[in-house]
This record gives sequence, C-alpha cells and structure tokens, in this order.
Amino acid sequence: MTRTAAFAREQLRAPFTLVLLVGVPAFFVAASAGVLGDFARALGSRLAGQAAASLSAGWAAAFVAGTMGFFQASSSRGADRRLALAGAGPARVAASRVAASLVLAVVAAAAGFTALLLRTGLAHPWHAGAAVLAFALIYLGVGVLIGSVITAPLEGSLAVAFVFLLDVFSGPGMAAQPAFYAISRKAADVLIGAGLGSGSPASDWVELAGVVAIALLGSFAVFAYSARSRA
Repeated sequence: MTRTAAFAREQLRAPFTLVLLVGVPAFFVAASAGVLGDFARALGSRLAGQAAASLSAGWAAAFVAGTMGFFQASSSRGADRRLALAGAGPARVAASRVAASLVLAVVAAAAGFTALLLRTGLAHPWHAGAAVLAFALIYLGVGVLIGSVITAPLEGSLAVAFVFLLDVFSGPGMAAQPAFYAISRKAADVLIGAGLGSGSPASDWVELAGVVAIALLGSFAVFAYSARSRA
C-alpha cells in the first residue's frame, strides 16, 4: 500500500467520517438552496433558483474539504516526523499527505455535484462539476495550510470556519460587489454561470485554474516546510 492510500485510509477508518464526507454536501444542497436565495436577496445579491442551488454545492464541498484538509495536516505531525526521519523526506511525506487529501476533496465534490444534479437540471453540468471540484480544491489548500501552522484542533477548526464565512459573505453569491479577498469568487462565477445556463468565458477558466494551482502549491510548500522543521 502506498503512503497516499495509507493516509487516506487513516482518515476513513471511522465510518462516520465517510458519512460526513458524503452526507453533509448532499444534505446541504437539498435543504439550503431556497434559503440561500432568500438570504442573498436580503443582502443585495440577485442569487436565486438554480444559481443558489449550484452555489450551495460548491460551498458544501469547500467546507468539508477544508475541514478534512486541516485535520489531515494537523493530526499528522508526530507520524510525519517519524516518516521523515526514517528516510521518506519532508517533500515526499507532504506530497503523500496532500494527495490523500485530494482523494477526500474529490469525494466531497462528487457528493455535492451528485446532489445538485438530482435537485436541478443544469444546462452546463460539466462546468458545474468542475467548479464544485475547484471549490473543494481551493479549500483543501486552505485547510492544509492552516493545519500546517496551527496544531490545536479547536483553534484550527475556527480558523477554517472564519476563512470560509468571510469568503461566503464577501463573494459573488452574497455580496452585491464581491470583495478582492473572496478567494473562491472565480469558482463562484463559473458555478453561478452554469446554474443560470450562460456558461463562462475562457478568461474565467484560466483565472480559476490559477487560483486552484496557487492554493494547492502554496499549501504543499507550507506543509513541506513544516514537515522539514519537525524533522
């Protein structure tokens, strides 16, 4: 068994973890889309209907992936130190941890996207699927980065939640004018476009790919550095 598979299996040993990974995105999409539309209009946004349902899938996948990424990084400090000292090296340990977290993020994104397909009819389903996955990958990077520098579970979980809430309420779904620090705004633009049936221009896809790459590469660099400092 590879290190990546072992790390992923470590997180999924508890059946309840898999239930949360799949159940939370599905439940959030099914239960909250209409409420989100009403709340967004109260804040000055025009989010409604299929756009609200689409964005709820992205947010659900983002929160689950970010939380899983945090615990993957923060709970591994002792094991990573021993692996690095045994000859695996900090970079390879970090790559395996991030790859295992990617598996979890894909599962969360797939659950949210499946719930979205069952709830709505999308004109651009593959655009929506890619955007939901982008949400998950961006927040996977956020979770791994926070887990690399914060050891305490409570403080780290609150930090992930703070970033998530700040992003949600300053992004295209809720704010009339999205803030520059809304890290998922490009993913939200693509996902809202898919929900409205309008698609997205190539420039949005390029910018979204850049944001995802920065999130993953940045989290890998910080995680590898923290693993080296622990070795």
